[in-house]
Amino acid sequence: MRRLAAIVALVLMAGLPSVLHAVQPDEVMHDPAKEARARALSRELRCMVCQNQSIDDSEAPLARDLRLLVRERIAAGDSDRQVLDFLVARYGEFVLLKPPLKEHTLILWLLTPVVLIGGGAGLWLYNRKRWASRREDVTALTPEEEARLEKLIADQDSMEKSA
Repeated sequence: MRRLAAIVALVLMAGLPSVLHAVQPDEVMHDPAKEARARALSRELRCMVCQNQSIDDSEAPLARDLRLLVRERIAAGDSDRQVLDFLVARYGEFVLLKPPLKEHTLILWLLTPVVLIGGGAGLWLYNRKRWASRREDVTALTPEEEARLEKLIADQDSMEKSA
């Protein structure tokens, strides 16, 4: 019985993160299709307080107001594009979690790949120089050093045989 209760608890906890959203029961629309649209739009919009969290996940009062605004616009018959355009007109493109690729947002889209490629190239050059300097440090043994090494190895072998 305990084992069954533990399994049920684990199954419930595994599905819990997908259920944990900041949407309050009084915000939920009666029409499931409209509610699904509202949730999808809420995941695309940035919380102005939390900034890197969607309004669907944020518990900030402003995020709640934005969720209600999205639901009002959907209830009024606006399409998803019209809702997003309304919010962008009111709050700017910062409200979008994924800003569109435009001339003034180009740095947002290109900065990460440029930094990653530059960092990778820098590491590659650093390692290349490091290995090149190590190869230069390794030189061949002189005949005297080779003879001395052979003598040391032979002495070591004779000590091991006698022991």
